[in-house]
Amino acid sequence: MSKKFTKEELEHDPLLDKYVKTVSFFNANRTMILSLTVTVIVVIGVLIGYRFYAEGQEQEAQNYLAAAEQSYSASDYQTALNGDEYTLSYGFIAIANEYSGTNAGNLAAYYASVSNFKLDNYEEALGYIQEYKHPKGIMGVGSVSFHATLLKLNGSLEKAAKKYEEAANWDKNDSTTPFNLLKAAQVYKELGNMEKVSAITTTIIEEYPDSPEATNSRKLQGTLAAN
Repeated sequence: MSKKFTKEELEHDPLLDKYVKTVSFFNANRTMILSLTVTVIVVIGVLIGYRFYAEGQEQEAQNYLAAAEQSYSASDYQTALNGDEYTLSYGFIAIANEYSGTNAGNLAAYYASVSNFKLDNYEEALGYIQEYKHPKGIMGVGSVSFHATLLKLNGSLEKAAKKYEEAANWDKNDSTTPFNLLKAAQVYKELGNMEKVSAITTTIIEEYPDSPEATNSRKLQGTLAAN
């Protein structure tokens, strides 16, 4: 036989009290709660939609990039950059601009920089390498060093020297680090900053004594002493 609750017990039932308070809170804040619920649903929907959109954009960009790479591999840099009206609707420039938020769009900016460099368009090449997001680790060293070279070709020697130093430290190793350090020292020599030349070449000699750059650093220091 089930127990019958007295009026006093019901009035002091903690579960009933919580239920009443919850209902009262919901009724008092119905508009705000419903609004927040709708907002959460909308946000989740937007995030899911954006994910599918982003994946679609990436795939499109990859397809266009693969086509442009064929012209690049054939040394047809002009077509690779701008496309043509027959077989290549999107060149590197269009891909970099219209798909800038994708990995393929980022890589297209690098290709656009190198292609312009091949065509002796150094200013345009610098513009695109500045848009490029360099990969971390050893994979990014070459593009950072290339960025430094373009700065030098465009007459920004101070920035070029610092960028070569950045390339040297991007992923320290016995090959690319002394190579880029020596490049930096050579640019500093052009700038007349012999203190930096001496400091960098000494670092190469002491930390990378077996590298070809150590030999060249000793020669560079010899020219400084002769002057």
